Amino acid sequence: MTHAATAPAAVPGIGGRSFRIGGARLLRHALAWLVAGLVTALLALTPAAAEKRVALVIGNGAYQGFKPLKNPVNDAFDIAVSLKQQGFEVTRGTDLDLPGMREAMRRFTQAAREADVSLFYYAGHGFQADAKNYLVPVDAVIRGRDDIALRTIDLQRFLAGLEGTRGVHLVLLDACRNNPLAGQSVAAGTVQDGLARIGNAAGFLIAFATQPDNVAFDGGGRNSPFAQAVLSHMGTRGQDIASMMIRVRRDVIAATGGFQVPWENSSLTRQFAFAPGAAETASPEIQLWQLAGSSGDPALLRIYLERYPTGAHVADVRSKLEQTKMASLDAGASRSAPAGDPGADDSLWDLARRVRVRPLVEFYLQRHPEGRHADAARELLGVLPAPGEAAVAPETACERAATHPRDGTANAEGVPLDDLVRQADQAIDACRRAVRSSPEMPHYKALLARALWAGKGRAEAIRLYREAADLGNLRAMVSLGLILESGDGVPRDVPAALALYERAAEGGSPDGAINLAVALLQGSGIARNPSRAAELLTRASEQGSAIATYNLGVLAQDGVLGSPDKALGYFRRAIDLGDARGYRAAAILLDEGRGTRKAPDAAADMLLRGVSADSGEVLSELTGKAASWSADTLKAVQARLKAAGYYAGPVDGKGGTRLREPLQRWRTSGTPGPKGS
Repeated sequence: MTHAATAPAAVPGIGGRSFRIGGARLLRHALAWLVAGLVTALLALTPAAAEKRVALVIGNGAYQGFKPLKNPVNDAFDIAVSLKQQGFEVTRGTDLDLPGMREAMRRFTQAAREADVSLFYYAGHGFQADAKNYLVPVDAVIRGRDDIALRTIDLQRFLAGLEGTRGVHLVLLDACRNNPLAGQSVAAGTVQDGLARIGNAAGFLIAFATQPDNVAFDGGGRNSPFAQAVLSHMGTRGQDIASMMIRVRRDVIAATGGFQVPWENSSLTRQFAFAPGAAETASPEIQLWQLAGSSGDPALLRIYLERYPTGAHVADVRSKLEQTKMASLDAGASRSAPAGDPGADDSLWDLARRVRVRPLVEFYLQRHPEGRHADAARELLGVLPAPGEAAVAPETACERAATHPRDGTANAEGVPLDDLVRQADQAIDACRRAVRSSPEMPHYKALLARALWAGKGRAEAIRLYREAADLGNLRAMVSLGLILESGDGVPRDVPAALALYERAAEGGSPDGAINLAVALLQGSGIARNPSRAAELLTRASEQGSAIATYNLGVLAQDGVLGSPDKALGYFRRAIDLGDARGYRAAAILLDEGRGTRKAPDAAADMLLRGVSADSGEVLSELTGKAASWSADTLKAVQARLKAAGYYAGPVDGKGGTRLREPLQRWRTSGTPGPKGS
């Protein structure tokens, strides 16, 4: 049985033109199925029951002698709440002076040496002097060189107190906000922005909000970009911290346009997950859709639309809302969960904790006001923005209105160009205010440029793209490169476009790397260089790009780059990174035995996962083009549907319209997949 090539498809880019790297909208997390019983069992086993976890969380913002910072207190509070929910015994310090910091850190050191896991999180001012790092209490006054050692915290000395113990030590430093000594005269010695590279002892992971010697953004909303990304990924079950940091890094790069790139130094001798247990078996989007779709609850359906406005199930949700006459979100219109159903309690709370949107947490409390997680839910509500609160910050309003879909994060979707065109005036206004509010962040110039482009302000948009690109913004480099490559509104200049892609790739932009790789493969304005193209795609994949990983699979299966036996691994990793196209692509290889052994059951599992994860393409293929698939794979699909109670027909290896209703039921509710598929 043969299938059409799984080549990269074109996607809309600036001004409606073809964007080079192609592909369907990305999901943000690994896509699989929710095993409700397993989730219930896992939630009953808290991390604290398995190991002793302690944390010290400090947020310093109300500085007396330096520039005050608005977000560290929020960051510390929110991180502390999340850590408590992950089984940590948390001590939180806010706006600590020097004696307060010393005492809190002394007590923490004692506790950490006896713990299985210790975590230190610090948000506030920090700087380096002669390659040593110092954290700044709120009462610090530094007039001379000697004041640095006397009035700040020597980070290396603090960390040395944790060395030589059996536990895992995690250090998260959101402390590079800026150099508090900038413009001041300090005695001989080198005082620099940011923090220096540190950490050699075994058992440590030290994570910085941005790369060594650089500064980090305090954040325009409630949290810094680094804190927001950590909060968004900390609760993912079964995710080791190395994988978590890849996702954190990807989100921060996207949210700041490459202004900051989180960095970590790890000498861990064992794996660690904040939420231990089996890996999450469904992305938050799929979990929310299946809960909303199977229940038909209009409140959940509306929450889905608000959180995932470009999600794979938007059409399904709107159809169900139409069927329920667009019922309101009022609690009185909502159905009640079955009394005494701990599985429903656990599953809904697990979802609310991952998605982190206020309406879903409120929904949980409406359904389970006395549930086992009710206290944690009320605590979480205290750190989530109330309706209208986020709109106060122009930076947040700009991000929500104009972010490119490629820069969407676990916390916020991007805005497709067609939608941006319809709301261009509001986006332009929000982004002009953001530029004025945070002039040091070229990210907002790039967002304003995108809004202006959508609003037909092309000349100003190009000027702002150039300014933002010159200041290092990655999205501006890629967007300007596309404009120059196509000659859209400016003279066509392919060499300049490729140079911008090169700069963007070096700065950590997967899109820049992919666009340059495609040019190198095709010889478009540059000599063909497949080996360099492979390096670029591999680097983008390692940085967490689902599209780069998927395209590596396509090129491997076709023997263009790599060998066909590598393709399945690439497609599976693309799925883990969020590209739903990987399901069909992997199913083809398993169905045909292309580069791997034939495995009808595994192919069927991939197809059924694709049915739930994509926008309906796999379902349409199984009902309208079933002849493309082997009878054995179709039999396996039918058997799975029958076992789930969705299909009553014969297991005869034939697809067609009779599978439409069973597949639609599967798409709405899903069911567990076999291990190892």
